[in-house]
Amino acid sequence: MFWRSVVGKLWFTILLLVSFVLFILTVLLLEFFESYHVFQAEQRLMQNAKKVSSIVEEYEDDRELTLSIVEKIVDPSSRIVIAFDEQDYWISQSKDESVPIISMDWILENEDLTSVLREQTSVMQENILPNSNTNVMIVGYPLTNDEGAVFVYQSLKFVEKTTSETTKIILLGAGIAIILTTIFAFFLSTRITSPLIKMREGAFELARGEFNTKIPILTHDEIGELAIAFNRMGRQLKYHINALNQEKEQLSGILRSMADGVITLNRKGHMLVTNPPADQFMEAWFFENKDKQYQEQDMLPEELQNILQEVISLEKEIMTEFTVQGRSWVVIMTPLYDKSYVRGAVAVIRDMTEERRLDKLRKDFIANVSHELRTPISMLQGYSEAIVDDVAETKEDKNELAQIIYDESLRMGRLVNELLDLARMEAGHIQLNIEQVEVKPFVERIIKKFQAMAHEQEVEIVLNMDEKLDDEYIDVDPDRMEQVMTNLLDNAIRHTNINSQVEVSVSVINDHLQLSVTDHGAGIPDEDLPFVFERFYKGDKSRKRTKGKAGTGLGLSIAKNIVEAHNGTISVHSMLNEGTTFLIKIARKQE
Repeated sequence: MFWRSVVGKLWFTILLLVSFVLFILTVLLLEFFESYHVFQAEQRLMQNAKKVSSIVEEYEDDRELTLSIVEKIVDPSSRIVIAFDEQDYWISQSKDESVPIISMDWILENEDLTSVLREQTSVMQENILPNSNTNVMIVGYPLTNDEGAVFVYQSLKFVEKTTSETTKIILLGAGIAIILTTIFAFFLSTRITSPLIKMREGAFELARGEFNTKIPILTHDEIGELAIAFNRMGRQLKYHINALNQEKEQLSGILRSMADGVITLNRKGHMLVTNPPADQFMEAWFFENKDKQYQEQDMLPEELQNILQEVISLEKEIMTEFTVQGRSWVVIMTPLYDKSYVRGAVAVIRDMTEERRLDKLRKDFIANVSHELRTPISMLQGYSEAIVDDVAETKEDKNELAQIIYDESLRMGRLVNELLDLARMEAGHIQLNIEQVEVKPFVERIIKKFQAMAHEQEVEIVLNMDEKLDDEYIDVDPDRMEQVMTNLLDNAIRHTNINSQVEVSVSVINDHLQLSVTDHGAGIPDEDLPFVFERFYKGDKSRKRTKGKAGTGLGLSIAKNIVEAHNGTISVHSMLNEGTTFLIKIARKQE
């Protein structure tokens, strides 16, 4: 609204101030001019009375001449009463009927006027004439004969009329002054507030983020200095906002790039700042515990709220571990200070699933290696003691014990070599000698190596090869791929049923060579399928028909590493009592 604006307030203030000053001045002027007009009328009447008194005294012997002269000099708006004594008097005529004739009796009844006749003193007074209610001003001046006096009176309407005209002029001047003041005040307030309005618009622009807004400098007074300060403030604000944005983007980038989750909390448990890993943790928590109420309010769940309150009250770091959706999370919560006051906390959330898995693998590895080495070492120790103690008496018995010791030593050597190979592969130190290998002869040669073993186990090896592979080549390390095929065929022959088949299929799919080895044995249980490529994995004992040829449990893990080093994939499919199929896919051309 206009009255609430600076222009309205400034205009109204100036107008009110000037109006108040003009009101006081008008009242004082009216009082002054009213008194002045009365005083002037009294002085004029007194001068007329003195003048008539001198004429009467000068022409004392000729009364007619005296009265004639007085008639001529008398003011038409006044009347003159010449009292030669209390019984002898003369009253002049007046052209103005508003000035009534007063009687000598009324004068004699007035003590002040009678004193002029008796005490020879001049008198000035205002009075109301009887029977007319006319307010008159009357003066009396004594004659020198000590008996008479001259009375001159005039109606105050003439004074009031003059005062009224003066009042009109004063009020007109005051009205003109108020109008001019209004125009001047409006112009002045507009002139003053125009830069302020531009500053207000500039402030709104700054609030919307337009930091390049500049206020024009129209004057060189305080308002101009304010405009200069405003423009300087805009530049400084832009600089500081840009600096804050850069720091915010830098902090946001750091938080986003962190592998650990970070959550900033206030004292009430509201999450103020989070990064993607923290969001994943909270989403998994809310999904598992179905805490929709806390999720909608963007607050920590109740379990973490308790930890937060403990951190705030004790002012110390607390570390806890949770399992959410099958993953292990460590939460480290530290108090966040505002000087000496704890205003919240910072929670760092670390996914420890891989570390826990590696710890488990390390423990399992040590246990498995210990288990695998304990049996051959025990056998070596036992049979060697038998030889030392001459338990074996005949040469045949000693040769048999020596053969067992030799086989177990080979088994231990094979286990150690496979462990070294696997460690090098997992460390990324595997070296491949890529060559162009003709597919069909390569596969047939490997199958031929196992024909004797298959015949011994009463198993038939069947090769199914695509006709497109007659002259097809593939880029592989032949020694490493032969190691993979050897492991798969050895497992298939040992785990398939008697009088059954081991099928080897080779085909081309787009730019990949697909190779599969299928046995018809007992199969692998569903709960064991995810772990067949882990180190020291072994199937159920019921799947082993030949105890003497038990594996180390490292072959499939080594095979997987070799295939993945060729940028390929290896997978397994199995059905209980039906058999198992290992499937390998490798690109025909290595980049």
